[in-house]
Amino acid sequence: MAEEKLRQSIKEWPLDERPREKAMMHGISSLSKSELLAILVGSGNDKESAVALMKRVLASCGDSIAELSRLSVDDLCTFRGIGEAKAITIVAACELWKRRAGDERTEASRITSSKDIYGYFHPILCDSPVERCYVLLMNNMHRVIDHVLIGSGGLTATVVDVRLVMREALMKRATAIALCHNHPSGNIKPSREDDKLTENLSQACKVMNIRMLDHIVLADGKYYSYNDEARL
Repeated sequence: MAEEKLRQSIKEWPLDERPREKAMMHGISSLSKSELLAILVGSGNDKESAVALMKRVLASCGDSIAELSRLSVDDLCTFRGIGEAKAITIVAACELWKRRAGDERTEASRITSSKDIYGYFHPILCDSPVERCYVLLMNNMHRVIDHVLIGSGGLTATVVDVRLVMREALMKRATAIALCHNHPSGNIKPSREDDKLTENLSQACKVMNIRMLDHIVLADGKYYSYNDEARL
């Protein structure tokens, strides 16, 4: 019976088991991940309902939305029944999930540790396939003013102009900054270029009387802090 149900159109299911109707009767939180995604994609294929298709997609990601968010449109289109329109819908939903996590960082939050900086940038950088570098701009109470992308590169390196970092700090009247960039490889050991950038930026900050709090090298689930390692 279960296998037969997987092949049925959702319209053939009992009303209280259809994702949209179930959400209306019991609340959106009553739906499983696959049911939520099924609402977004709308249909499955000639052998699977939308829910069954989404269960299969999620199974390929270990039932993890975080892993699902790493799939590209091309990756999703390898699943029978998912074309570009459905794939883009799923990618957009995952991007909203990441941005919601980002919105939960209050812009007025106070940065007190390397963990705070990692938590701030993790939603922004954790899935980036290339290196990107941001400067976090803060006031004298170490409350966030803004964050600015100041470098984007390839798989293993990005070029950052110290003058651009200082320009952003001066324009936003920041009195403290922190740098954060990702290593897509997952290896958080700083490179020689990372060391040189940290040294040059630290010197520039001293000249301009701006406090450099940290430089974080980030990967998904871990990070390296120059400040924690007493290298600032």
